[in-house]
Amino acid sequence: MLRIALASLTTRWPSLLGAFLALVLGVAMTAVMLLGLAAAVEAPPGGEESVSLVAALGTAGGVSVFVSAFVVASTYSYAVVRRRRELGLLRLAGATRAQVRRTVLAEALLLAAAASAVGCGLGRFGAPLLIRWLAGVGMAPAGFAPSGSVWPLHAAFWTGLLVALGGVAVAARRAGRVGPLDALSAADADTGVLTPGRLVLGLGLLLGAAVLAGTALATDPADLLHRKTYTTRPMWLICACGLLSPLLAPPLVRGLGRLLPARLFGHAGRLARANAGSALRRTGAVAAPVLVAVALTGSLAGALDTVSAARGAEAAARTSADLVVVPGSAPTAPTARLVAALGTVPGVDAVCATAPTRLALVEPDGVPVRAEARAAAPAGLTALARLPLLAGTPAALDDDALVLPAEWGRTVGERVPVIRADGSRTALRVAAVLRDGLAADGLYVTPANAPGARVDRIELRLAPGADRTAALAAARATATPYGATVLTRADWLAVAAPATGRIARLRTALVLGLAVVYTGITLAGTLLTTTADRRRELALLRLAGATRAQVVRLVTAESVLVAAVGAALGCAVTAAQLATMHAALAALGVPAPWALPWRPVGLVTAGAVALAALCTAPATVWVLRARPVIAAAR
Repeated sequence: MLRIALASLTTRWPSLLGAFLALVLGVAMTAVMLLGLAAAVEAPPGGEESVSLVAALGTAGGVSVFVSAFVVASTYSYAVVRRRRELGLLRLAGATRAQVRRTVLAEALLLAAAASAVGCGLGRFGAPLLIRWLAGVGMAPAGFAPSGSVWPLHAAFWTGLLVALGGVAVAARRAGRVGPLDALSAADADTGVLTPGRLVLGLGLLLGAAVLAGTALATDPADLLHRKTYTTRPMWLICACGLLSPLLAPPLVRGLGRLLPARLFGHAGRLARANAGSALRRTGAVAAPVLVAVALTGSLAGALDTVSAARGAEAAARTSADLVVVPGSAPTAPTARLVAALGTVPGVDAVCATAPTRLALVEPDGVPVRAEARAAAPAGLTALARLPLLAGTPAALDDDALVLPAEWGRTVGERVPVIRADGSRTALRVAAVLRDGLAADGLYVTPANAPGARVDRIELRLAPGADRTAALAAARATATPYGATVLTRADWLAVAAPATGRIARLRTALVLGLAVVYTGITLAGTLLTTTADRRRELALLRLAGATRAQVVRLVTAESVLVAAVGAALGCAVTAAQLATMHAALAALGVPAPWALPWRPVGLVTAGAVALAALCTAPATVWVLRARPVIAAAR
């Protein structure tokens, strides 16, 4: 079987080029991320920046493995299915089903070993480029240098082998079922693509994703808004769409096929719909990279913007301040005098000064858990804060009490052991319990329990009917001698809850960048391979009277249509992901606008469609260079 596998690889290498390219790039991408992760772990300690970099590279590595596994499995499966006649000839020559399966697995193993070795070499070359980029954009701490560790290359190599063998395992089992008479089959239409096992697994993944989302909404909605959660949850839906593509693709092909420009494609549009709807395995192989690219881009970019918009909406909903005074870094007088002076400004109705502090709440098992808190006077907090109360009232806050979120699992009146910022210990009574939100400052104490805390925010509420312009001018005149800055409500919200920051966008670019580039290159390779495999089919079209231009338009229209199908499935995954996040925000009581990632999704979709056209048209011209009679006889 090994000699047959070697002979098959040497004679059929053009049809396996797409699978080889997909695995090489997948292993290279994984190796680059793992080498970057090793460098981040080995770098000198850099505090929170180092921890954030390790987390970002770990997430990017996980996404890289998933994307490569999904695309490689789809590509390998299609490569095996296209060999039905060849495998039928093996059966006709006397090969058993087990021998056919072993032959297919041996080919995959040989191809994967070569591809993984090449991919590791590319990864070793690409890792320094990633490290220089991370240092250049400010994401890496000082001393960040390439790692000399070998384990990332070992991990990438063996991951490539496992991904290839896992992707071809089901196809090999199906190959063993090919009968001897399949060698005489002349039909290229796919039958039995949606097997019962594939249907059950796809529906199971959909159901699993729904159950996980429903459970999280009922028990811990905030978990759905964490970066690791909204990065991994779309993977369930992507896999489900990939498995159920034989069920989902035909109606999408019919619907999107009607949108093909009639002037540009003419009758080729109708033939493209028929071809894409009948050759479902080819459709799935081409649509898979587009599905992954669009779904991940839309889900991650949309989640980032959704969380950012929600933080701004929550910050606006939790205060009734009209003006916010920010004391200077080096105040010229005690802040207490500034607070008193601001209270006398004409038009000011209420004042609330707050200061950040750190506390440690001791759990029932004796473990202290650190938390961010804010110190505020009870009167000012009651007057200006709009806290999402579940129980109790902030008016009950005093030097013997605290206000905390529901995530701590405490009840009103319960005593909580607390370690203050200076290390002193006390036990505070729970005055109120707040609904969990996105902000990290849902815990409040009085200034007496925040030793050393310095006021960083003074909120002012104006009286009804007060002249806002005059009040702003008077507040600024009062605050300027103290070295403080007065901001309007809108200006303060822009600072306190800014739009998505540069570093957050760079982390998303790190996670998505290589994955999107990888899917684009594998899409191009798959298109070139699938077009080359259709030499006989296209020659028969020429013999039936179609001109070269008509055949080129037909194949190009089909590729564009299939890319659009993949993009539509990716948009469906994005919509489901963002709907789940908005349900979580609603459960938390956070009013958040829809932040739809039109621009990144549009760019990726347009790029996939353009790539489909640019790769298919020249490949079709190249395939048609031979005389139709000769090509049809092969």
